[in-house]
Amino acid sequence: MRVALVYNINHEVAEEKKNSSPFNSSKNYTPNHTSALYKQRHQEVNDEFAEWDTIETVHAMQKAIALKHEVILIEADENVAESLKKAKPQMVFNVAEGRYGPSREAQVPAICEMLQIPYTGSDPITLGICLEKSRAKEILSYYKIPTPNFRVIENLNGLKFTPQILPAIIKPLSEGSSKGIFDSSLVSNETQLRSEVERILTLYHQPAIAEEYLPGREFTVSLLGNGDKVEVLPIVELNFESLPDGVNPIYSYEAKWVWDQLDDPLDIFKCPATLSTRLQKQIETICLDAFEVLKIKDWARIDVRCDGKNRPHIIEINPIPGILPNPDDHSCFPKAARAAGIGYDEMINKILDSAIERYAKLNA
Repeated sequence: MRVALVYNINHEVAEEKKNSSPFNSSKNYTPNHTSALYKQRHQEVNDEFAEWDTIETVHAMQKAIALKHEVILIEADENVAESLKKAKPQMVFNVAEGRYGPSREAQVPAICEMLQIPYTGSDPITLGICLEKSRAKEILSYYKIPTPNFRVIENLNGLKFTPQILPAIIKPLSEGSSKGIFDSSLVSNETQLRSEVERILTLYHQPAIAEEYLPGREFTVSLLGNGDKVEVLPIVELNFESLPDGVNPIYSYEAKWVWDQLDDPLDIFKCPATLSTRLQKQIETICLDAFEVLKIKDWARIDVRCDGKNRPHIIEINPIPGILPNPDDHSCFPKAARAAGIGYDEMINKILDSAIERYAKLNA
């Protein structure tokens, strides 16, 4: 089969990102997020391309697909539609995150549908809903799938409706890969709330979402397949005790991209997580239910956090999760696959095979 791998490339290299980071990567570093300096550092962070893939990841995916298929590389730039028309692939392996607007992850699948090219992963509607966190949470709530209470804040006048859910995590409404989520994003009073909302409105040019903070354990759950063949891979738990002393127990931008370095890694993930049978079943059930009601296809990663009574809630849904090939990188989907005995090449081809089978059934 002729497969086009469609991606966005992050041309920054890890060392450049580390050296240019305005945050100190020391494990002894405790940010004072009330200081003017810390606010200035937020403004200096360029996380625009945090979701995009490195050339190493693109080449690893290409190598995996080439084991079974002919591979064409297509970068998801402004010429992607024309490139797909010229290449005439029989299938697109889509990992393109896009760049502009809340529907950016939906752009390549929408082009594929216009050109009648099958593709891996979820359709444009699902991708748009999952990126716009409030819409995903509204659907989860409708189906009584647990998710923390939330408020969307489009301007500073909206702050008056938010204090009732403090403490809260303040996030950009339509971002992934911990973009816009810093240690200071966990707020407990109205002064901190205003500061964080103002930062998001100013730097990300989009509404903020204030989500009720849950104080329990946090997990991430990878799912692979479709229908009654969806497989829940071994669950990953986040170990917040590995973070620097004094910081908040959240998976922030600093935790993901600054404090966790290949030459000085955080011991932040445990896979498989140590779980009671009951809690594991609860987590798997809500993730499978979310996968179904949001009409996710082929693969996804879902983040889960427990409340004070150890009840799991869905906090994030990522239908195009990161898949870094290096086992030393903390990339949760490949980590979960390895724990299930699935190597990187096999994982990539399982995603592709799932899409091929799905389209075969549609055309039967």
